[in-house]
Amino acid sequence: MSRLLSRMSRSVLKVILLVLMRVLYRPVVEGVEHIPDEGPVILAGNHVTFIDSLFLSLVVRRQVYFIGKDEYVTGKGVKGRVMAWFFTTCGMIPVDRDGGHGGVAALMTGRRILEEGRIFGIYPEGTRSPDGRLYRGRTGIARLALMTGAPVVPFAMIGTDKVQPGGRGMPRIAPVTVRFGQPLEFARYEGMDRDRYVLRAVTDEVMSHVMHLGGQEYVDIYATKAKAA
Repeated sequence: MSRLLSRMSRSVLKVILLVLMRVLYRPVVEGVEHIPDEGPVILAGNHVTFIDSLFLSLVVRRQVYFIGKDEYVTGKGVKGRVMAWFFTTCGMIPVDRDGGHGGVAALMTGRRILEEGRIFGIYPEGTRSPDGRLYRGRTGIARLALMTGAPVVPFAMIGTDKVQPGGRGMPRIAPVTVRFGQPLEFARYEGMDRDRYVLRAVTDEVMSHVMHLGGQEYVDIYATKAKAA
């Protein structure tokens, strides 16, 4: 019963947000037909602002699940409960990513979602871009693809950084395009999910497709390092 109510609330929220989004933003969606209608799928793309996941969830017909900080669902009071309901309804799965095993927990959560035949959204950069450029991908995306055999559909968010600059404040009205590429298959690397050279090659291939879809300048360092600098 609780699962049914969750699905109903998710559907109602998606319809409401979709109507608002269509009226306010009129986003251009390209290549959405590349996403399989069933089975496990990894959506891998760039990350320029906080609101990216909302747009991604709204333009894809199937439910998209993604990892989010557990602090988004642990707030107190009415505001905290509303935020928790909103984020979980949008498909966010809270994980403590700041702990020593945060990366492993996120990886295992993604694996579980994919083994259930669902869609898992991931930002290989690991964090939002500090300056709008595309940074080096983390190899977790490659491990997920090789462990599960799920196809990777690359995507690019274009214009969302103008909707919510810096990931803060109320969203503004600005043109948005979400562009999906052809599915990428990595069956040729089956059983090699612990080979670091293979993991890097797969990750770089995914990021190359993301770069061409979005037209961003590529920087071959990790975004976290750029932020620290």
